[in-house]
Amino acid sequence: MTTAGRPVREALIDAAADLLVQRGYRAVRMRDVAAAAGVSRQTVYNEFGDKWGLAQAVVLRDHERYLDGIDHVLSGHDDLYSAVEAAVLFTLELSADDPLKKTVLTGTDGEELLPLLTTRAQPVLFAAKERLVEHALRQWPELDREAFTEIADTAVRLAMSHIVLPAEPPERVARMIARTVTRYLDIPEKPLVP
Repeated sequence: MTTAGRPVREALIDAAADLLVQRGYRAVRMRDVAAAAGVSRQTVYNEFGDKWGLAQAVVLRDHERYLDGIDHVLSGHDDLYSAVEAAVLFTLELSADDPLKKTVLTGTDGEELLPLLTTRAQPVLFAAKERLVEHALRQWPELDREAFTEIADTAVRLAMSHIVLPAEPPERVARMIARTVTRYLDIPEKPLVP
């Protein structure tokens, strides 16, 4: 089934994302999402089960797009330190400018959605870690899979904590996480350019 040339699921997620940013979680109604996508309310329920399932789908789709960007960023670097630094900086800057993440973290009714990035963030964290590990091991096959998987989990959690509660400038956080990763793996940092 399609709506305006797009698959129904994508149209519903687009509509829900827009409404979440405009109104906040509590004010979004399934009938409003259905109307914005040009389908029946029952179609929304059939596709997502309930409003929480719809919100999860919005966050996961947003996260997949973000991970596509991370793949691109990682591919642009020859050494692990600068790749991690660039990926973390990309993450923090994108999150700071992303209207959906702003809604989740600071917007109206944000506390309703905050678990999607904190206590119920397993799908987001797992997908990020797995994608990073697979990409890094393709790009740097000499890395120890077990050690890199451990440190990737730590790096993702550190970056998430700085998204939720930023305390330092993004550049500084990016360098700190890159140092943490490379030191854990006993890889020399990229020499500083004077």
